[in-house]
Amino acid sequence: MIPVTKPYLPDKIRYLKYITEIFEREWLTNNGPLVQQFELKLKDHLKFENLLFVGNGTIALQLAIKALGLKGEIITTPFSYVATTSSIVWEGCQPVFADIDRKTLNIDPDKIEAVVTTKTSAILATHCFGNACDIQRISEIAEKYNLKVIYDAAHCFGTLYDGKSIFEYGDISTCSLHATKLIHSVEGGLVCSKDKDVFERIWYMRNFGHDGPEEFNGLGINGKNSEFHAAMGLCVLEDFNLIKEKRLNQSRYYDYLLENLPLERPHIQTKCDYNYAYYPILLSNEEKCLKVKGALEMENIFPRRYFYPALNKLDYLNSEENPVSDDCSSRILCLPLYHKLAEFEQEKISNIIAGEL
Repeated sequence: MIPVTKPYLPDKIRYLKYITEIFEREWLTNNGPLVQQFELKLKDHLKFENLLFVGNGTIALQLAIKALGLKGEIITTPFSYVATTSSIVWEGCQPVFADIDRKTLNIDPDKIEAVVTTKTSAILATHCFGNACDIQRISEIAEKYNLKVIYDAAHCFGTLYDGKSIFEYGDISTCSLHATKLIHSVEGGLVCSKDKDVFERIWYMRNFGHDGPEEFNGLGINGKNSEFHAAMGLCVLEDFNLIKEKRLNQSRYYDYLLENLPLERPHIQTKCDYNYAYYPILLSNEEKCLKVKGALEMENIFPRRYFYPALNKLDYLNSEENPVSDDCSSRILCLPLYHKLAEFEQEKISNIIAGEL
């Protein structure tokens, strides 16, 4: 079987060394030494100081919304993973969708201004598949209307924008360290903010608001992560350059194999140094998409319609029309991409696709 992705697993002996240390210390969670070490390594790797390791990418988004005190409407993208929208709703705010740019698949700045109202408090934009949004335009709109900006950078570890980590942009950026990501800690996430006051607020919020054993500094939640997860994160982070180079080479090989076929690829945003975390293709229509998907599945190959359905179609929201997102979500496939995927497997996948087109 060839799934859409597999987790990268580091050297077992290296990982077990960390696990042995955990058993010897008997310190499993609550900001343990490996969590602290992982955060320091991340700061050094990303050249960015204000980040926190949290339980997952979803709690990272929820902490971001809560830390900024957002109310009312939050403008967001209909083309993202469901956590982007569900976090807004979970925190008692209303998602308002601005359609996406057909080329980049990111939120279209030209569509954002049209849906700003007196109730709008923020923009929550996803850097889709690790491809940077039009950060400059979004910043200009936010400044014009006095809005906060959160970037859902779940896919973005290793992506640079204008030579800097993409996590440096917006009031808060979040990242997922789920097992399917380039850098993972099995389950995990990051919250990043240049604003020291916001960062300090999240620091307390992550651990129930604790300010010592018997004191509290505001409302908090359990957003912590464990020593076992940090151990995996440390091992995987050590191999990051190898992981990214492999994804780059695999993506370029797909480019070569598929270059003459009638399909589209997302346009990488200007100033974006892309991390090659995913390999999405867009077929000419939904019928072709389903035909290709079915042909691959007949051979035990499982791409994913990622993201489908578009989030404006969620059953707990009033359905809105976002024609570009609706169209793209109906005909997109993410092809298998993971560290151990072999060239002959990529060739088999590409041949099946060619046979259906």
